[in-house]
Amino acid sequence: MKAMLSTQTGGPEMLELTELPDPEVKKGHILVRVRAAGVNFPDTLMIRDLYQMKPPRPFAPGGEIAGDVIAIGEGVQGFKPGDRVLALTGHGGFTSHINVLAASAAVIPDDMPYDEAACFVFTYGTSHHALKDRAGIKAGETLLILGAAGGVGAAAIELGKAAGARVIAAVSSTQKAAFCRDLGADETLVYPRDLDRDAQKALSKEIKALSGGEGVNVVYDAVGGGYAEPAIRALAWEGRYLVIGFPAGIPKIPLNLTLLKGSQIVGVFWGASVFRDPRGHAENLSELFAMYAQGKVKPRISARFSLAQAGDAIQMIQDRKVMGKVVVMID
Repeated sequence: MKAMLSTQTGGPEMLELTELPDPEVKKGHILVRVRAAGVNFPDTLMIRDLYQMKPPRPFAPGGEIAGDVIAIGEGVQGFKPGDRVLALTGHGGFTSHINVLAASAAVIPDDMPYDEAACFVFTYGTSHHALKDRAGIKAGETLLILGAAGGVGAAAIELGKAAGARVIAAVSSTQKAAFCRDLGADETLVYPRDLDRDAQKALSKEIKALSGGEGVNVVYDAVGGGYAEPAIRALAWEGRYLVIGFPAGIPKIPLNLTLLKGSQIVGVFWGASVFRDPRGHAENLSELFAMYAQGKVKPRISARFSLAQAGDAIQMIQDRKVMGKVVVMID
């Protein structure tokens, strides 16, 4: 088997394409011939030892895959050789073969290609859990998405619209704004790359104006840093601020803002929720497959890379150049 391995702490340039013995299927697992692997922001952190979970080296990045079942481990039910599946792996996806816990895999619809399947569960799973389970978003509410052109942000646009919300997509360029409008965003705004105090006040004022003056009901923040406080200041009464990620840095929030608005700061750790509430995850995945079949959601893949180019794929994510999703195709 082939694997793109992180053998030492560092950036994507440190990854090494390696030949390894083909694995044997493990008890409670299915052995999958990987056809495609999604690339996500945690991959950029994990190879630098900056993520919450630090797998022992050497390890392959890649937290979600799609492929074909080639062997069934002892005690596994519900799968058979030849099944087309997607799976959450946490890491290890940038390989041609991988053992996957059966509980973390699902058979994919017949009309879903491997590349879309490999880009489906992480982004849509995160955003559906965030908006449905953590924010309880309702039809008619206004949703602000920071970092709306990225993988989870793009998914949040589609899911927000599917829930009947009015969506404001906040991004860093006019090109990304156009991408978000094509996804269905009702309004877009372009924020500056660097925010001083005056720029923060201006951003909060612009968000309120786009919301109609009352503020937004839900903030989906996949950016963090200096963008968080202006977004919280633009919340409506009893608004919910969803903590998704921090590519711009971990913000420090004046907690008096939550008191003044009766608002909530809500953490979203989807990966942990999958294991803590597998029944809820299965229900959400079923709902997402139904929305896919209805054409309400569809991964937007902006770039495809070979396994040998997996480092370039991670670099693209790291440089925040991605609109939608990036996938590694494994021959």
